[in-house]
Amino acid sequence: MSTESVEEFRLRARAWLQDNMPPLSPASWDRRASGRRDIERDLQRRLWGGGFAGICFPAEYGGLGLSVDHQEAFSDESVPYDMPFTFNLPTFSILAATLIDFGTHEQKLRHLPAILKGDELWVQFLSEPSGGSDLAGCLTRADRDGDVFILNGSKIWSSGAAESDYAMCLARTNWDVPKHRGLTMFILKIHQPGVKVEQIRQVDGSMEFCQEFFDDVVVPVGDVVGEINDGWSVATRLLTHEREAVGGHSKYTSGRSIGHDPSNDDDNTIVQMVKALGLEADPRTRQLVAEAQVRQMVGQALIDRIGTGIANGKAPATSGAILKLFIATGVMRRAEIGLVIAGQSAAAWPIHEPHSPSQVMAEMSLWRQGMSLGGGSNEIQRNIISERVLGMPREYAADREVPYREVKRTGG
Repeated sequence: MSTESVEEFRLRARAWLQDNMPPLSPASWDRRASGRRDIERDLQRRLWGGGFAGICFPAEYGGLGLSVDHQEAFSDESVPYDMPFTFNLPTFSILAATLIDFGTHEQKLRHLPAILKGDELWVQFLSEPSGGSDLAGCLTRADRDGDVFILNGSKIWSSGAAESDYAMCLARTNWDVPKHRGLTMFILKIHQPGVKVEQIRQVDGSMEFCQEFFDDVVVPVGDVVGEINDGWSVATRLLTHEREAVGGHSKYTSGRSIGHDPSNDDDNTIVQMVKALGLEADPRTRQLVAEAQVRQMVGQALIDRIGTGIANGKAPATSGAILKLFIATGVMRRAEIGLVIAGQSAAAWPIHEPHSPSQVMAEMSLWRQGMSLGGGSNEIQRNIISERVLGMPREYAADREVPYREVKRTGG
């Protein structure tokens, strides 16, 4: 059976998208904050029904098993349409990708088709209230009891957990070895006895982030991802996928990821705002708009270069940290540019003009710091680049070879 060419696939996708997917609208940008995961599920089910779900996922587990070029063609054609953006991050590009790498055959059969059908949304349970950037300093514990583990502890900053179905949860299973060697990754059903999910209201009024509490939650041994006590290997790969996804280079997404891909015309909002404020001829404004556009072009070139390098083996997978760092700092700078141009119009806008460019830039400024924290802070990315991309010596850590039970710590 011959594989459909990229151009044939592109033309078929173009026609299908036009007939079956709604156009992109301001409501699409609001959906993540409003928690409308029901719409996301419906959009993903449309893609599944049309034969466009999981373009690069293995055919054995419900995907199409096609090339990255096919996925890129579909992404290009899907730009004008509403897509299941919250499935892209983190379900497809991070968690499903990690399950493909480390899951058992049974785990993949059970979950990957359900994910591609839109029946399962996933989230990552990694960060903890006391952990900061030290992900390996995990205090959530899972104690073995025959064929199950008993999970106790807490996770935090989990995007969309209240509306999601499953999580990959990192927990400590051995306290008598150094911290990186005593962790295990689990598949955890979120809405079950012993799991409490609390939403966190953010400064812009949205409630995307959550904190979870585990009280004697029963997890079958069969839901271990990878090997027991080797969860750090799984977490490391998961974070590699996250850096690639946030940097705009993941082959597992359905269309482009809103707000996380420099190739999206995000800066068109700035141009619209300049026109609305009558600043087209202002020299300083024109200089700022030019900077924003140049940064966008450089970002896309960086994605292409690093993505190609990783794919052909000329760059380590950890090079995704370069993309993550560039995107995070770029979002910060774009917000600054928007605020400088908007001036007082970013502080207040007419209530009868929802989604005005000034409002969009003002709201962007409220969450701009998030990209510098999620998936590892900018400082963590710089450490990864120096140590794992450039090969510089690792920084000193007093607890590196100390059994975690003996490590002095706070928070538990």
